Amino acid sequence: MSGGRAELERFLATDPRDVGCDETRAVLHLYAEQLAAGTDPADRYPGAAAHLTACESCAEATDGLLTAISNDRLDGGCDEGL
Repeated sequence: MSGGRAELERFLATDPRDVGCDETRAVLHLYAEQLAAGTDPADRYPGAAAHLTACESCAEATDGLLTAISNDRLDGGCDEGL
């Protein structure tokens, strides 16, 4: 029964603005672009921001996107060889 209690406590602690993984991942590239630009994406995507504080998997995906964006900017963009 302790597993059920832990799930219930996690559910009750969920921010009501949290839009979940699917909706967060749908805007994650835009969210990461705003982070990389130095703006606060939480203003435009409050549900995604709430979700990222609770979901380690989506937060890691955001970190990966930020790394890719930073690397792309350092390399001068992806169309350099075209």
